[in-house]
Amino acid sequence: MKVILTEKVTALGNVGEVVNVSSGYARNFLIPNRYAVLADDGNKKQLEHHKKALAKKVEGEKSIATDLQASLNGKVYEFIKKVGASGKLFGTVTSNEISKRLKEEGLDVERRLLIIEVPIKSVGTYSIKAKLFPEVEAVFEVKVAMDPKQAEEMKALANKKAKDKKEAAEKAEAAKAEGADAEEKSPSEEAERSLDDEAAKILRSF
Repeated sequence: MKVILTEKVTALGNVGEVVNVSSGYARNFLIPNRYAVLADDGNKKQLEHHKKALAKKVEGEKSIATDLQASLNGKVYEFIKKVGASGKLFGTVTSNEISKRLKEEGLDVERRLLIIEVPIKSVGTYSIKAKLFPEVEAVFEVKVAMDPKQAEEMKALANKKAKDKKEAAEKAEAAKAEGADAEEKSPSEEAERSLDDEAAKILRSF
């Protein structure tokens, strides 16, 4: 059933929009609560009498959207997350999460109005669009950064691995050097044993 919204309805549309809804939703909720009127010939005529009031509401909604646009455009909102070794998040940053964050900042932007063109699955900066009203759009950024505590832990682990690797290389080099020294000493030791044998023979001859 087609209805014309006379009030902004969350997850449905803005004032003045013609939307398709179930007949039960229209007759049991929207129309009785004066959120909408049927988009038929009879109501279209009746709606003519309310055009001025409706236009005023539309202008009011547009003004609110324009204010939101000014508040959002060019802003950067940081999200601190725990990530894997590859920089991938444990999950994704969703439109619902962004909407909640904006609300904490005093900006009421419904999740359905947010457009995330590239799924937020890793650390980095992402461009987000908010379709606030027909022909009113804002663009802002979401920056995803690693939890500082986790970053320190990963840095410490990387340093430990580098230290262990260096120590292992030094030990291997030392072992190699000791082996070379042993090889150099072997001929002289053999010569000494030979001289001892000769001396023993000479002594026995007396």
